[in-house]
Amino acid sequence: MTDKPHQNLAIIGHVDHGKSTLVGRLLFETGSIPEHVIEQHREEAEEKGKGGFEFAYVMDNLAEERERGLTIDIAHQEFETDVYYFTVVDTPGHRDFVKNMITGASQADNAVLVVAADDGVAPQTQEHVFLARTLGINELIVGVNKMDVVDYDEDRYREVVEEVKALLDQVRFDTEDASFIPISAFEGDNVAAPSDNTPWYDGPTILDSLNDLPETEPPTDAPLRLPIQDVYTISGIGTVPVGRVETGVMETGDTVSFQPSDVGGEVKTIEMHHEEIPRAEPGDNVGFNVRGIGKDDIRRGDVCGPADDPPTVARTFQAQIVVMQHPSVITAGYTPVFHAHTAQVACTLEAIDQKIDPSSGEVEEENPDFIQSGDAAVVTVRPQKPLSVEPSSEIPELGSFAIRDMGQTVAAGRVLSIDEA
Repeated sequence: MTDKPHQNLAIIGHVDHGKSTLVGRLLFETGSIPEHVIEQHREEAEEKGKGGFEFAYVMDNLAEERERGLTIDIAHQEFETDVYYFTVVDTPGHRDFVKNMITGASQADNAVLVVAADDGVAPQTQEHVFLARTLGINELIVGVNKMDVVDYDEDRYREVVEEVKALLDQVRFDTEDASFIPISAFEGDNVAAPSDNTPWYDGPTILDSLNDLPETEPPTDAPLRLPIQDVYTISGIGTVPVGRVETGVMETGDTVSFQPSDVGGEVKTIEMHHEEIPRAEPGDNVGFNVRGIGKDDIRRGDVCGPADDPPTVARTFQAQIVVMQHPSVITAGYTPVFHAHTAQVACTLEAIDQKIDPSSGEVEEENPDFIQSGDAAVVTVRPQKPLSVEPSSEIPELGSFAIRDMGQTVAAGRVLSIDEA
């Protein structure tokens, strides 16, 4: 592990615009993939008549290995620059991306949007930008990729930049917070080093831009929020809830409250990696023991917070959602399962308040009869049993959720406001 500050990075964009190749290239250029692995993939790619695809190959093979459940050297999804240590929130499929983005652990701070120079803005480019915006990504680096395919033509680059700027304006993304770079992930132009093929461009490379990202402040000032993953009974200690600190700080001696179970007590011990520690901070996975709390008092999905600023329990809440895939239409009364942090609770969409245009964020219709795949909407949600969530404007780490039904993620969203139980 490194002591450099950490950033989660999403690589987004349309399916064939070269995301995998860019990720492979970044891992290669930062020394995160050993030369021999690239060599091996190069040979494999050439045998299959796909010479030059070795970077994409590296990523795709990893994806395949992941699907087959093989363990993969963690370095393959992480790389270090001079300034930061990055985890790539891998975004091969739009659906996976959304699921990853909203399960908290991979909340991306920033994103690289890949747009192919020959193709320009495509439907998924739009969706991804809207999602990135909905899910709270602040800084965008835009890689205009495949410049080699358009012969490094400056005019074509400028056209694509204008197209992307128009799209960002539509979803109210501040174009001041976006940087544009002409690249070829395939050839390596402007990824790690400036390219002679674009003498007309004198801006930063992708790696320069990544190094220039603002450092994310760990949310230590926010109130403690620690969603419970599991509850164990350990002999000699007693009940030990386990989870990851999302925001705030937990110290021994703190008086805490678990919601929605509504029990509390004093933190006696905190343990991380089998060692007792006096305090836990955001990102720490800990087990802890609370005086007077038994195994049956709390459960997975509870959130632990300070007794004097306890986690919010929603009777109903208003949320903005994006429907990704649903075989039919969604109407009021629909009751799928909401996955919010570690909780999984059936929730009813009591009302569809507004339908929103996903490409602009504008309200299209008040109180529509239904919504369907591709729609964005503001909805009123009633959890079928108590659920602790927070407005995403206040505690984003506990303000987002995925909606699952029929074995798939049908929608994603974030909490706008809460009517407390």
